[in-house]
Amino acid sequence: MTFSTKIAFLGIGLMGDPMVRCLLRAGYSVTIWNRTHSKAQVLRAAGAQPTVSVAEAVKGVDVVISMLEAGPIVATVLQEALPALSAGALWVDMSSTKQSEAQHFHASLHAAGHGFIDAPVSGGVGGAQAGSLAIMAGASASDYARVEAILSAMGRPTLVGPAGSGQVAKLCNQLIVGATLNIVAEALLLAQAAGADASAVRAAIRGGFAESKILEVHGERMLERNFVAGGQVKSQIKDMHNILAAAEAAHVTLPVTQLVTQRYETLAISHPTADHSAALLALEALNPGQRLGTVPDQLS
Repeated sequence: MTFSTKIAFLGIGLMGDPMVRCLLRAGYSVTIWNRTHSKAQVLRAAGAQPTVSVAEAVKGVDVVISMLEAGPIVATVLQEALPALSAGALWVDMSSTKQSEAQHFHASLHAAGHGFIDAPVSGGVGGAQAGSLAIMAGASASDYARVEAILSAMGRPTLVGPAGSGQVAKLCNQLIVGATLNIVAEALLLAQAAGADASAVRAAIRGGFAESKILEVHGERMLERNFVAGGQVKSQIKDMHNILAAAEAAHVTLPVTQLVTQRYETLAISHPTADHSAALLALEALNPGQRLGTVPDQLS
């Protein structure tokens, strides 16, 4: 079944590629663009229509989805696309940006007669491949209704408030992830240093109040010393800085988040492209002679 809604998807990276495949499997017509054109061409065989320019990608479509590296890049691509957008087009930015940037995108598009939704995601590449991403949408109820089915093809969408609120929800997610990664690292290193079997301690506390996806997935990565990037340290730092900017704008102080940000800043000096579970490495650097397990580090 092919749906009448035409979609342009801008940004075919680690996340964008599987997200486009989910849309194609759901029966949507998708034109795609990526600055490195070869990454877009790979999806031609799956049914997508690669284009060489942003303007060509968005021409005649109802919905534009962007999945780009950061707010400034979204701003550049949006300005490039704006003259070619169809009347009343709806732009869904699924990138991770600052709340203030999302609000600016909304204002720019609204002034030109278009709609905007900020809908960042959580779940990583695995969630994108499975179509099970957590999608946090900031939008009006009417705009959200227009794309709820489209978003549902890629995961589990939730309307969390007006434009800009999606980014707030993503920052809350990343705050919990970043802090919990550090706490899991501390727990496992303490278990071993105090004479227990760290792997057995992890197994023992799972299912209790300490259970979390971080303990399940990244606790195992730490025990295996597998720091091959899923979510990179440098990306986590970007999120931590955006969290602190949002906190300042909201006039709240987040002391634990400030400390977690410092830990990642230290780690980024030596391992910027490692997985954010490499928080364990930063902790071990604070504890000379202490190292979780005996297997070698996997970093690439």
